Amino acid sequence: MTLTRPTILAGVSLAALLALTACNKPAEAPAAAPADAMAPAAAEPMVGGAAMSPSDTIVANAAKAATLTTLVAAVQAAGLAETLSGPGPYTVFAPDNAAFAKVPAETLGSLMAPAGKADLTRILTYHVVPGRLTAADIAAQATANGGTATLTTVQGESLKVSAGPNGTWVITDAKGGTSTITQADVAQSNGMVHVIDTVLMP
Repeated sequence: MTLTRPTILAGVSLAALLALTACNKPAEAPAAAPADAMAPAAAEPMVGGAAMSPSDTIVANAAKAATLTTLVAAVQAAGLAETLSGPGPYTVFAPDNAAFAKVPAETLGSLMAPAGKADLTRILTYHVVPGRLTAADIAAQATANGGTATLTTVQGESLKVSAGPNGTWVITDAKGGTSTITQADVAQSNGMVHVIDTVLMP
């Protein structure tokens, strides 16, 4: 999806929301097998050519990955680095550099400028869910709710996660845009990261 929507809805503060409680897995097995991208990852998976240590924070690990440099710059521009380095826990759907490349350059430049900080913050917090949600947690929620897991973000709006084609898992944002989870269960000391291929828009 190529993002062309400039409209950003109002968000809420990270500090104002409580962590989500993990859902119990239902007794019934999922109708479809989890996608490869949703399979449990190794203890120290590689992202962007760097090992992601489960003893490091979300920000510290992201800073190592060559494919997450735009995300790290955006987090710093929004003033969220300290929050996402805190205890959390947080589940982050992390757009990689290719995902940010789909955003028009002029739009991205405006968001990264000081005047765009509020809008950038709303977008970034829309990628964060309170709590530590693994791929299994998300799949269990989807199974228990007719095939779609609805996740409330720190920004305040919801994301919907459902099985996609060829065993993938797809996130649908508030605008109806979609993003695919390309790497799941990258454990952090203060949460969980799932790498995605498109920026989500509130």
